[in-house]
Parts: sequence; structure tokens; C-alpha cells
Amino acid sequence: MKFGFCLGIRKPDKALRFNTLRSSRHRLSLAVSRFFVNVAANVGRMPHVTSRLPLSFRRNAAQFSKIFYIRCGNKKTKVQSLSWQRRFFGAAASICEQTRPQPNLICRHARGHTLGFGVGGPSGGRGGSGCVRKGSVKSVRESSVVKKIENSENSREKTMKKSGSGIKQRANRRSFLKNGVLGVGVAAAGAGLLAKASPAFGQGLGDNDRAPITKGDIAILTFLSALEQVEADLWIQYAELGGPTSAVPGALGLSAIDLQLNGKAINTGLAPGYLTALQVLDGDMPQYIADNTDDEISHHRFLNNYLQSKGAKPIDLSQFAILPPSQVTGVPQTGRLTNLRQLTVDTTWWTRYRSDNHNPDLGGTFENAVPDLAKGQHPAIPQTDAEAALNADGSIPNHLQAIASTAGFHFAFIEQGGSSLYPALAQKVTSLEVLRLLLSIGGSEIMHFQTWHDKAGNAPNITDGNLTFPNLNGGVDPNNGATTVDGTPAADLFQTNLIMPEPTVFLNPELGPVAIIRPTSSAQGGAVASVVSFVDDGLFLDPATNKNTGIVNVLMRLAEEADAVLRRL
Repeated sequence: MKFGFCLGIRKPDKALRFNTLRSSRHRLSLAVSRFFVNVAANVGRMPHVTSRLPLSFRRNAAQFSKIFYIRCGNKKTKVQSLSWQRRFFGAAASICEQTRPQPNLICRHARGHTLGFGVGGPSGGRGGSGCVRKGSVKSVRESSVVKKIENSENSREKTMKKSGSGIKQRANRRSFLKNGVLGVGVAAAGAGLLAKASPAFGQGLGDNDRAPITKGDIAILTFLSALEQVEADLWIQYAELGGPTSAVPGALGLSAIDLQLNGKAINTGLAPGYLTALQVLDGDMPQYIADNTDDEISHHRFLNNYLQSKGAKPIDLSQFAILPPSQVTGVPQTGRLTNLRQLTVDTTWWTRYRSDNHNPDLGGTFENAVPDLAKGQHPAIPQTDAEAALNADGSIPNHLQAIASTAGFHFAFIEQGGSSLYPALAQKVTSLEVLRLLLSIGGSEIMHFQTWHDKAGNAPNITDGNLTFPNLNGGVDPNNGATTVDGTPAADLFQTNLIMPEPTVFLNPELGPVAIIRPTSSAQGGAVASVVSFVDDGLFLDPATNKNTGIVNVLMRLAEEADAVLRRL
């Protein structure tokens, strides 16, 4: 008994059909066939889907002009741009070779060339008029006609083939079923994502990536988008108060400040006194704050757009924006996701990047650079106009400078977390395009951290109540006054200009020290670890209740899903 099913991609009006022999010994999974039938039935009406299919299927018809005829039995179908079609035929032919049902498939070029994919076999089928008979199924790649087709392909793919990074045309049944379209292992989830795909993002997305985007990739991207929304929220608060303004000399350059959130301009530099205190750390602090804010907004926006382009839901945590903002004049009195008034700032990142014999991924522990910041709760933004004001003589009050210096160390704390988070999660993704995305955004987080690491070291040695910013260039451990820490000179761990990552142990101490981002393990730098660090930082404390808002439960759930992802081979 014969049955036919669509295996691959077709135009909306016509389909390429394979007649396969159904037997107890040689049968293809009906579930798989039905899945591909659904894909084939929809791809023609959703051309944007092709840009997200594996390389074997991904070539837009508009890129090629050659016309081919495909003959299945006595039916002939006119097909344009066979470049991606022939890749499918090669994979399909390999399946048939493995499973033994012999398809009767003839491909005829408009100029008269004919290519046979197999005739005879158990069904005894024959090709139509002008068919080339072959005794067994062979890879499409072996045909001279296909070689001519290959000559018309773009130079990028040729480069991939020469370098060995291209996909082999001949694939066994296991690899095809694993990698075809979305992969049978995630067929149910994949079909749902495709059905929701937004045509607006269809064209041009994706590299020639064989591995499809997986449910795990989506989980990681969703978590990252959520965390970037949190970061955007806190950076907007810093920019509103300490960003560029013409009210402070040297705080505004010739380049226009065009910070926007959802199309609405963000007013910056509303607390000139606070901005002046920030400039003690570096004269360019206002511009750096605006740029970092812009970056985090773009990260959240892009990740959400990318999720939508793949048919997944974007993330929006706005329902948890219930925390009160600063009361400084001009600050929009809208709810915020984060609280920058009750921070407990971990500064062990300072010594972690200076240690030459400890790595958090290998159990290393580290001293705080500003011990008092890691105790109690400290404001990083002024709450009122009075708190943001300079002294009558124009000098900076110690309290205001302490607020600005707390912010300086908090900037670096936030960005060092992103520097570790992205490489930690990058090890879990399957899609090369998603990997590229994480490495690209993660690189910008490292640039942010490097900048703030340098500026934090300029915090002056002052005391404000129970908070002291120590002299880190004194050659002593600010935690206990010792001149060495576990045999290492204190200067090597605290000196302010040592901002480049010190080579340290990695993977195996026997390999010797190497300069690296650390940590990069899930346990120390992954999604859950990042959420825990934000909670410990006090970012989500509601001052009215002194308890965390409901955002923590949502972030933790997303983080657990992201950390649980395993890369598919």
C-alpha cells in the first residue's frame, strides 16, 4: 500500500510529493510526515519562515532566477530557485536510501537537463518522459546539473564550503530528522512558534545555521530580556538624575542626548549637585551614564523583537513597576521596577579580577574593596532636592559624595554581572545565531564593566556616618589593615589602576594562569546566580514593606528555566 506526503517546502498551490512504500520493514513515521505536511502547507504562505529554517532549506526564491521542472510520476511542476530545493532533495534522497522505499523523482531543468533521483525499487516505478534511470538513489550533489546550480550560489556559501564549515549535502536519516526544519525533538513547540511568527521580521534574519532555535534558546532569551528590562529601569533612574545637562559646565557635549523609552524622551541631569559629585569620579560620567542607559534599553528592545521574530512572546515586567522614584524636581513620578535607595553593594568583584590564584568557578573567595557598602543599606541616588544640593560655597557635602560614590561602585557591580551572565548562558544555546547574539551583547556588557571599574577607583576617601570609602592605594587590606592577603601583597589586590583582568587559574590549575572573565559557570554566573545577586543588592525592596516585590518570583522562575537548558548537539 502506498501513501504520499509532503516532505519539505512547497509553493502554496503545488507540492512536491514522494510516494513511499509503507511496510513493516520500510516505513517513515506518520507523525513526522504529518509535521512536514503542516510545514509545507504553510511555508508558501509565510515566506519569512524560510529565513529561520536550516541551511538545507533556507534559500529565498527571490535570490535565484533559474526555473526547474520537477517530475513526480506523470505530474510535472514548475519550480523557481531550486537552490534550496535541491538541498532538500539531497537530504530526502538520503532518507530514502536509508529507509529503502524508492521514490520516483525526476528533476528537469528548463534548458533540457534531466536529473534522476532513483527509479525502480520495490514499487517498480518509472520516470516520466526523458527521465534518467538510475539503479539506486544518489546524492543530488553528484550530478553535473547540481554543479551548475552551485555555480550560481552566493560567494558566502562557497566560502563556507571551502572552509569546511558548510553542511554536507548527504545526510543520514538520523541527522536529517534531527536538524530538518525545526527538529523532530521539538516539533510540537516549533510548529507553535512558526504559527505565531510575525511577517514583519521574517526576511534577512539568521545566519546559515544548521541548528534550529530551540525551546531552550527561547527560555534563555526570555530571561535575558527580562533582566535587561530591570537594568534599563535602574539606569534610567541614574540618567534622570546624573545624566548630561547644560546646567553643569562640561556635562553636556556637542553630541545630542536622544535617550528615549517607548518613543518618549527621557530628561537627564535633573540633579546638578548629584551630577557634580559623580564628576569627581570622572568628568565624563554624565555621558557614560547616558550611553549605558541607551545600551540597556536597546538590549531589552532587541531581545524582545528577536523573540517576536521567532514567534515567541516578548517579556514585559511593567506590572511590577510599583516602587517609588526619587522626589527630586522634574523626575517623572511613575512606578519603577528597582529601588536605588536601599542598596547593599557587593564589591568582591574588585579583588576577584585582581587575584592571580583564585577563581570563583574553582571555589575561590574574595575580599570586599569597600567593606561598609556590603553591610547595611545605602542610597545611590538622592531622594530630595535638599539631599542633592551643594553647600553654599559650591563644595560637595560628604553625604552627597557618598551617594555618588555608592553609585559608582554599583555601576560596576551591575555590569560585572552581565559580563559573566552572557558567556555562562552562551554555553547552553543550540542555535549559532542565538550564540552570536549572546556573545555580541555580552561583549558590550564587558565594555561597560571595564569603564565603571576604572571610575569607581576614583572615589575619594571619605566617611559618611557608618559608610567609609577607604584609600585603596594605601597598600593595606581595608577589611583588616593587613599588608598581605593569603600571601598576596595587599597592593596587588586593591590598587585602583589595576583594572585589567589579572591572569588566574581556569578550568584546571595545571594549565597555568590566564586572563579571563570570571565567573562563567552556571553555578556562579548563571541566571539564578544573577537574580540572587540582584535580590541581595536590595534592588527589589519595597520601602513601604521592606519586602521584595513580586518581580522576584517571576525572575527566579525564568532564571531556573534558563539555567536548566542543555545545548543540543
